[in-house]
Amino acid sequence: MNTGSNTTNVEKLRVELGERSYDILLGSGLLSHGADYIKPLLQSPRVVVITDTNVAPHHLAPLMASLKNANIDATSLTLPAGEESKGFAMLQELIESLLELKIERTTTLIALGGGVIGDLVGFAAAITLRGVPFIQIPTTLLSQVDSSVGGKTGINSRFGKNLVGAFYQPRLVLGDIATLDTLPRREILSGYGEVVKYGLISDAGFFDWLVANGRAIIDGNVEARIKAVLTSCKAKAEIVAKDERESGVRALLNLGHTFGHALESETGYSDKLLHGEAVAIGSVMAFDLSQRTGHCSMDDFQKVRNHFKDIGLAVGISEIMQSDWTAKRLLEHMSRDKKVKDGKIAFVLARAIGDAFITSDISNETVNGMIEDYLTN
Repeated sequence: MNTGSNTTNVEKLRVELGERSYDILLGSGLLSHGADYIKPLLQSPRVVVITDTNVAPHHLAPLMASLKNANIDATSLTLPAGEESKGFAMLQELIESLLELKIERTTTLIALGGGVIGDLVGFAAAITLRGVPFIQIPTTLLSQVDSSVGGKTGINSRFGKNLVGAFYQPRLVLGDIATLDTLPRREILSGYGEVVKYGLISDAGFFDWLVANGRAIIDGNVEARIKAVLTSCKAKAEIVAKDERESGVRALLNLGHTFGHALESETGYSDKLLHGEAVAIGSVMAFDLSQRTGHCSMDDFQKVRNHFKDIGLAVGISEIMQSDWTAKRLLEHMSRDKKVKDGKIAFVLARAIGDAFITSDISNETVNGMIEDYLTN
């Protein structure tokens, strides 16, 4: 598929979920032609584009122009940027704004932004008028490889991250690699933390490719970025097709997240620790726990740790921790994780790079001891 002189060829993936199946389209320069891909999917020629104050100045105008040129009735709403928007207050404000616009069940919502916008808009779509269609247009590396794919939507609670939400699949994921050019380097690095996860879970060859090409991805090589996003999305789409509601294998996608979410909770979901940064630290800790419990080699743990460190991501918590942090408090955050069953924390560990597994047989004492080491080193 080729859409014109300003775009690369479009890569197409299918997320196979029966009647809820949808396409992921990836390429560079897709946004200004957005209506070409969106219009055929609309139940009525009316959409509401929801974005945030960081994304709107860069990407809202070309998308709105494309929609209006295609005779689609398009309205936009711009929300405050940041993780703080991913809560009950902003959810209520967004839903009431949509109702004020008199949207109908055939009106499509378009989430234009990163993971916060995608999760918030997706949840709003799931519950407003008992469900309206929505489309994901992820504009960050992290959202292109993770949160926009798979239908997890939700908001944060004071008790933890993503504890309120719904599984609700989009009608389309439109990933324009060119939007990554407007991101600060730190945001790219954060997204890269999620990219590496897919190699660690089930694709050692992809991890090796990242070791060789990670810096090109960070520095803006278009071909490397497209391959990284495409490979990540393929991996996630295959897992989601097998386990849409995370009753089994999909939990592997949480590698690094049990530790990472606890760290995010302690930092108040603030800019002090971005999600992908937390996942990178959490992945290092997961491999550390794996080697401490005899599941994987010290060599593999060191390879993971060294790659994150070499690429410019933190591999410990000394830079972000506060003086009042304790292993007990971090364990309390982990005990509220959605994957806890019968009071036991489920960990995603690894036998080797590319061979992850899920276990609830790790004692709190073992985890506590490891966290104490991280707090004191």
